[in-house]
Amino acid sequence: MEELDLKELLNLFWSKIFQILLIVIITTGIGVIYTFGFTTPTYSSSTTLVLTGAETASDADAANSITTTDITLNSKLVSTYRELVRSKKILRQVISNLNIDANEEELKKNISVTLREDTEVIEITVVNENAVYAAKIANEIAKIFPDMVSDIYKINNVYIVDEAEVESTPSNINHPKDIVIFAFIGLVIAIMYVLIANMLDTTIKIPEDVEKGFGLPVLVSIPMIENFNTEKGGKRK
Repeated sequence: MEELDLKELLNLFWSKIFQILLIVIITTGIGVIYTFGFTTPTYSSSTTLVLTGAETASDADAANSITTTDITLNSKLVSTYRELVRSKKILRQVISNLNIDANEEELKKNISVTLREDTEVIEITVVNENAVYAAKIANEIAKIFPDMVSDIYKINNVYIVDEAEVESTPSNINHPKDIVIFAFIGLVIAIMYVLIANMLDTTIKIPEDVEKGFGLPVLVSIPMIENFNTEKGGKRK
């Protein structure tokens, strides 16, 4: 493709403005149809847990203060806790307690556990097509998990901070954002189309094309006269 200066490039895009707008409109329309008609809404609910000072049966006052040992212990256990939250034992108990028809592996995929940076707060998020189930599952996990920790480590250092609430807005659908994304994709496609079409177009449209293509000066140009009738003495109709 021959080099184009900024003015020629802008003129090129302006000459194809209708094609560009059409492509953008089509891709945006596809995005609207996809997000409204083919995307299944899912809802996410989160509950938070905090790791505190370890409380054992022999030391009931330990929970009232956090020592350096507690902080070190919690830091080491937090990664383990993240895996335990999504363990089969907890998931099976959740399914049994809530009496829901769910597969352990599918349920595990829809549960994420994150540690808030520079804190000892664990956030458990559950995603489900049913907003009520998402909240119930998250709260049930938060209810079962401290008991599991107590059984395994013989300590009580996990407490619920916030319970999960039923969300009314889908977490996987953002119509304005989706429309903007599809419109941007359409714009990119339109720009590529214009540039590629210009690169493949080898026709001469203006005298300057001859100078650029062949390096020869244009001495004269003959204008095209439409509707010229040679059968009537070379006169126009």
